Amino acid sequence: MAQQGRPGPVAERRQWQHRGACRHADLELFFRPEGERGPARERRQQAAAAICRVVQAQCRAYALAVAEPYGVWGGLSESARDAILGHPAAGRAS
Repeated sequence: MAQQGRPGPVAERRQWQHRGACRHADLELFFRPEGERGPARERRQQAAAAICRVVQAQCRAYALAVAEPYGVWGGLSESARDAILGHPAAGRAS
């Protein structure tokens, strides 16, 4: 059963995911390690966002639609999505 608020596994809606350059990148680039702060986090997020080009609009729209809480999606960090959606930062350091 799909989680509430997240689209179910409908292939047509997620076809863009197969074209993303992120599929071939190290996932650690997109998801922060525990305790990562300050300049190290900023550099990692910028590197992840630089990969987001081909499907950036679709990925960003998906992440905002489902309020994705973790990682860099569509070039947006967790805190950037929180700001756009008007959510508190949930205790995350930028």
